[in-house]
Amino acid sequence: MAVSLYRSTKSQAKTVVLSSGLGGHAQYWQSQIPVLQQHFHVLTYDQEGVFPESDILPDNYSLPAMAVELQQILEAEKIDQCHFIGHALGGFIGLELARLAPQLVEKLVVVNAWDQLDAHTNRCFATRLTLLRQAGVAAYVQAQALFLYPPAWISTHDQQLVQQEQHTIAHFAPLENVEKRLAALRQYQPKHTAREVNQPVLVIANQDDFLVPWQRGLALSRLISHADFELYPTGGHASSVTQTDWFNHCVLQYLCS
Repeated sequence: MAVSLYRSTKSQAKTVVLSSGLGGHAQYWQSQIPVLQQHFHVLTYDQEGVFPESDILPDNYSLPAMAVELQQILEAEKIDQCHFIGHALGGFIGLELARLAPQLVEKLVVVNAWDQLDAHTNRCFATRLTLLRQAGVAAYVQAQALFLYPPAWISTHDQQLVQQEQHTIAHFAPLENVEKRLAALRQYQPKHTAREVNQPVLVIANQDDFLVPWQRGLALSRLISHADFELYPTGGHASSVTQTDWFNHCVLQYLCS
């Protein structure tokens, strides 16, 4: 598991941890690191099982297990407390960490997550799984953009996406690990954890998110004792990529307040 700590020039800066979604790769946050680093030390990490050479994940792999992995990273880095930003699955890791070790987490930002798995989202996951099993890795990877990004953004970033897809296909994780991570996400029940979280949480949703209906994010925020909800009209499921200026301003304003 690769861990990177980008230190701020401010020696007394707090640390913010960035946790990616289903893909699990730290590179997802490249558009956030330079901006956040002006105010915080920034820790990114690649999640377990997401590289070709990764060991096969256990059969009972779960979101709580992912939170324990992150807790071990923070302990190894001697980080006693942090802010946390997580995208979808990564957001659930943050909620689990806040429940498991509340002293470690000060504020959380949870992006395009849900209170319970929506039937539409579950159909999207089932479709992607069928693509992986029956059409192969390339089809699975090439379909990803349709679930993550708005059509207009795809139209203007096609060559960038082609290059990213080629890299992802060449460095794809063991199929068994992809299936186990997706199974862990589909089985997770965020509403139970959300009720136990007492830290301040900002829940971000995007109205044009094709994968997760924004209403599920609103429902999640209503289960958390101290939650704010931010709905933005555009950006798709990966608004940290497609609406970076707005996203960066939003999270900085929240974490610095």
